[in-house]
Amino acid sequence: MARPKTIPDEQVLDTLLGALMESGPDGLTFTIASNACGLSPATLVQRYGAREAMVEVILLRAWDRLDAETEAADAEEALTPEGAINLLLRLMPPETAERDASNGLLLLREDMRNPVLRRRGAAWGHRLAAALGGRLSRDPAKGKRLGWQMASLWQGAHTWWAFTREEPPGQAIRRVLEEWVADIRRMRNGDQTHG
Repeated sequence: MARPKTIPDEQVLDTLLGALMESGPDGLTFTIASNACGLSPATLVQRYGAREAMVEVILLRAWDRLDAETEAADAEEALTPEGAINLLLRLMPPETAERDASNGLLLLREDMRNPVLRRRGAAWGHRLAAALGGRLSRDPAKGKRLGWQMASLWQGAHTWWAFTREEPPGQAIRRVLEEWVADIRRMRNGDQTHG
């Protein structure tokens, strides 16, 4: 008869995500994971099998959490361009900007290398672009295009903030997104006056 799990998988995986952020995907060993979560290396091997499988499960849990955060932000933020900006800023809070800009890139690399994780990332990207697009245009095709543009700009703004650090991350990223929205509005108004 199997022993009952003393710590639920979700709790273990959430703890191990922190260890993964510190060590990077290639550096997370069963010993490091054991020290982080309090379960023995043998128990972790029993639960997850190979180290690579443990890393994949941790990152799938991270995608689950991001999906839930995105869904909550989508349900709560206004259906306006300002709501789109607020949605994005909720997904990358300023207090985690430093960690996300450095160690988060290691996780992103792993997400791109692993086909299962890459599919999860692509699916999330489509959902995010749709959520943003619905706040940017009533035209579905235009909204989809603008949603992808805004998501790309958001990621780029975060990356460039990590290099320059000329202002607080939330302020820098919000400024870039607000300037882009203002430019889109100006172009739309210009099209209406000329067409």
